[in-house]
Parts: sequence; C-alpha cells; structure tokens
Amino acid sequence: MKVFQIGAAGGVGRRLACLLVQRGDQVSGMYRRPEQADTVHDSGAAPIAGDLISDTVEQLAEKMIGHDAVAFSARAHGTDMDQTTAIDGTGLQKAAQAAEHAGAKRFVLVSVFPEALRGAAEPSAGFEHYAAAKKEADAYLAGTGLDWVIVRPGTLTHEQGTGLVTAGPAVVYGDVPRDDVAAFIAGALSEPEVNRQIVELTRGEDRSGGP
Repeated sequence: MKVFQIGAAGGVGRRLACLLVQRGDQVSGMYRRPEQADTVHDSGAAPIAGDLISDTVEQLAEKMIGHDAVAFSARAHGTDMDQTTAIDGTGLQKAAQAAEHAGAKRFVLVSVFPEALRGAAEPSAGFEHYAAAKKEADAYLAGTGLDWVIVRPGTLTHEQGTGLVTAGPAVVYGDVPRDDVAAFIAGALSEPEVNRQIVELTRGEDRSGGP
C-alpha cells in the first residue's frame, strides 16, 4: 500500500510511518517546516514539502497521485485560532478534496475525543475553538465519497505502548499512548471493510493493531 501522510513529523505521525514502513508499505510524509524533513526521513518515509495553508487543492492532489490512502494527523498544536481553523478545519477539507481528485480513496483522520478536557474548571477559548474545528472537519469528511475512518483518541501520552486499546463508537473517556494510536491507525489503513466509521480510542484490553 502507498500511504500519504499529513502530519508526518508529529508524535503520532512519525510513529505511524515507522510501523507502515516496517510492514512493507511505501510512505510519503508531507512536512511544512524545513527542519521537519529529517524527522520524516528518519521515520523511513519519503519527505515531501507541502503546506495545508498555502497549497491549493490541486497542488495537494498532485502530491497525492499514485497513493492508495491518506492518513491525516496534522493539528495546529495550540497556536492561534486562525491557525487552528486553517489547519484543523479548512486544511482537512482541502486534503479530503485533494484525495478525491487524486484517487486516494482511503482516508483516516485523527480527530479529538468529545469529552477532552471537559473536567477543567474553565476550558480555554482556544481549546473550545479547536474542538469545534475538529467536529466540523469530522462532519465534512463524513459527507465525502471517501472510504473514511475517523479516529478520536483520548488524551495522548508519551508512555510506551501496551499494544492494547479500548475502541468503539462510544467509549468512556481516558488516555492512550501515542504508540497505540499509531498502531491502531496502521491496522485501520489495511482493513478496507472498516470504513465510514467513527472510532473512539483509549488504553484498554483489545489488540491495538486495527479495528
């Protein structure tokens, strides 16, 4: 399988690239900042310069041609609201349109758990905006003709993965190692019968290598 990654230099993205390359997939990793190219290369993916904000749909589609699937784990990482809208909202829409134009039918999106940080006394305006942008992105992707899977992980941790997750359309909120999120996405990409589904994901008792 040929997989095009958006967010390839991120915590989940680089772990996912390593897993895909290890199993024999061909991976292209899009990066925005020049210093991210080495991170993508070190994961085993082929670095491709690109920018969700400045690239047009046509430019993104040209990069995706020849790929079977797209894995989107990019996010604005707590930057200002305009950046969040441009990357997590409009950026996802452009990527989905580009995938359709390029014929990359499989599309796995890393979204956000609906209950994330809801225990905080006063959730920040920035996070609320981020959550709203992610929900709009989910709804947009669900309305496309792509074979999509939306993965909503709980709070991401840097702990070593256990190889086990709790996954389903509605699970109790919790945390989950980035290792296990990456393993789940790798499995989802290779399970074409699992499509047009939203999966919530936390640490747990089920094998993490796919739905």
